[in-house]
Amino acid sequence: MKITAKMVGDLRSRTGAGMMDCKKALTETNGDVDLAIQLLREKGLKASELKSSRQASEGTITSYIHPGSRVGVLVEINCETDFVARTDEFQELAKNIAMQIAASKPTYLDRESVPADVVESEKSILKQQDDIQGKPEQIIEKIVEGRIDKFFAEVCLIEQSYIKDNDKTIAEIVKEAVAKLGENIVVNRFSLFVLGQT
Repeated sequence: MKITAKMVGDLRSRTGAGMMDCKKALTETNGDVDLAIQLLREKGLKASELKSSRQASEGTITSYIHPGSRVGVLVEINCETDFVARTDEFQELAKNIAMQIAASKPTYLDRESVPADVVESEKSILKQQDDIQGKPEQIIEKIVEGRIDKFFAEVCLIEQSYIKDNDKTIAEIVKEAVAKLGENIVVNRFSLFVLGQT
């Protein structure tokens, strides 16, 4: 099938990928746009994993105040260049993550920032639950590990389900932004303010 400039342009406007990448994807998929989009996404996500080691020292600090002014958020999100930091896509990502924090109220950024004593305390509570008493020790350990993962998914921002698409985690939407914008992007830190709470 002949790949036209219009087909390449349409794919580029839908994905944000480079012209040559779009042409190559359309050629590889014999003009199938949906397959080409999938191919570009896969390549972009692989590239995003390689970019994760690059230093991200630019970015933005974004605030979000929930209507009613009872919940507020400050979040710092970093990227590699000031150019990307000023793009609408990057600013929207920062705003969406700030809204996520206001809605889901995570306690920690990621599982590495959860203190070991908090994890141990949670594990000991989970081991005492009635529904696992009397089971073999290795089965109890597996059940507790599964429940600890659920605990992390509730209290860690990066592992939470995204409020605008429950099929994705915050880590996944950040990876997608890395693939689209072509730079390493890191959620660095956040502060959540709830009126009357310290």
